[in-house]
Amino acid sequence: MPAPPVPPTPPVPLTALLAREDLALRLLAGPCGPGVVIHGAHTTEMADPYPYLLGGELLLTAGVHVPGPAEGGAPAGYFDAYVDRIVAAGGA
Repeated sequence: MPAPPVPPTPPVPLTALLAREDLALRLLAGPCGPGVVIHGAHTTEMADPYPYLLGGELLLTAGVHVPGPAEGGAPAGYFDAYVDRIVAAGGA
């Protein structure tokens, strides 16, 4: 099996993005050490984007995939499990 393609742009440390006041970003969950680097930012509303991640992605979501009140709401541990899957794939 061939190795995944190398992103064409140099990585940016996640801490550098979070430090930019003009972006007004804040970390809600997931890793944020000096070794966490971002190769690109993507939006997703998938309940499980894990199979499509190569590593180094910054994922942004509005939470459309989160079960709403009509579905009984998000079960306990839903958000932790979602973030854990993204982190396991190398995303942030």
